[in-house]
Amino acid sequence: MFSLILQTKHKSWIYLSLLGICFISSPVLAKPDSLKEVTDANWEEILTGEWMIEFYAPWCPACQQLQPAWKEFADWGEDMGVNIAKVDVTEQPGLSGRFIITSLPTIYHSKDGVFRKYQGARTKDDFLSFVHDQKWKAVEPVSSWFGPSSFLMNSMSALFKLSMFIRRCHNYMTEKLGIPVWGSYVIFGLATLFSGLALGLLLVFIADFVFPSRRFSSPDYYPKKQTIDQARLIQQQEDATEADGEEDDEEEEEEDHDEVWRKPRGSPEGRPEPRGQAFPDDALRKRVVGNREEE
Repeated sequence: MFSLILQTKHKSWIYLSLLGICFISSPVLAKPDSLKEVTDANWEEILTGEWMIEFYAPWCPACQQLQPAWKEFADWGEDMGVNIAKVDVTEQPGLSGRFIITSLPTIYHSKDGVFRKYQGARTKDDFLSFVHDQKWKAVEPVSSWFGPSSFLMNSMSALFKLSMFIRRCHNYMTEKLGIPVWGSYVIFGLATLFSGLALGLLLVFIADFVFPSRRFSSPDYYPKKQTIDQARLIQQQEDATEADGEEDDEEEEEEDHDEVWRKPRGSPEGRPEPRGQAFPDDALRKRVVGNREEE
């Protein structure tokens, strides 16, 4: 009986030991990370609610100095009802272009899709005061033309994504494939040339489709054009004939005029001049003019 009791106690200790080991070895539920990460895929979430967003780069010394204060500020975000987020511009080039990030780190405040750039001191207390005291109301908001959801900023985002894609292709060709740098530049130059030609042809086709030429839209285009050309040709021929007739008339008038002046005339007294004696034209004209003045 005593041995049975010892065996039972021994088993109970074993069960308790196993239960303790399982409890100790079970993972502890950690506090969820209050610092959110915004990407090109989920950036539209920041258009609703209140947000404080930091744009940083891992290689930036100023960004590295800001990280402890920003993480402490993020721990207060849930209590204040504010979403604290960060954006790695090296991994999210589209957001870098969408917000026109020119310096690092850059901090934006967002309230229901209205964005304001934070320009204050970068400590936890200053961040808390900026949100709790609503100091962001005194900051001029970003214009809707330059808002992250505008057409202009969507275009900038696509341009930044394209530039990052080209850079990755360049690194892949030079590092993985062993193509020299100048070879990569030649490939990109040819690709740009052919893409420009293709785009130009596409625009021409679109223009012809939207604004078709009259020669294709009207079946009577060619007959009308031939009639107009024939009428123009006939008119030109008539004009040329009239011009030739006028020139011939002018030449005949000049010849008649010269014959009149060269014809021998009588003397001023009415006596015929002796044959073989002819006055020069100038002298004859002077004599005729003098006689007319006397008359």
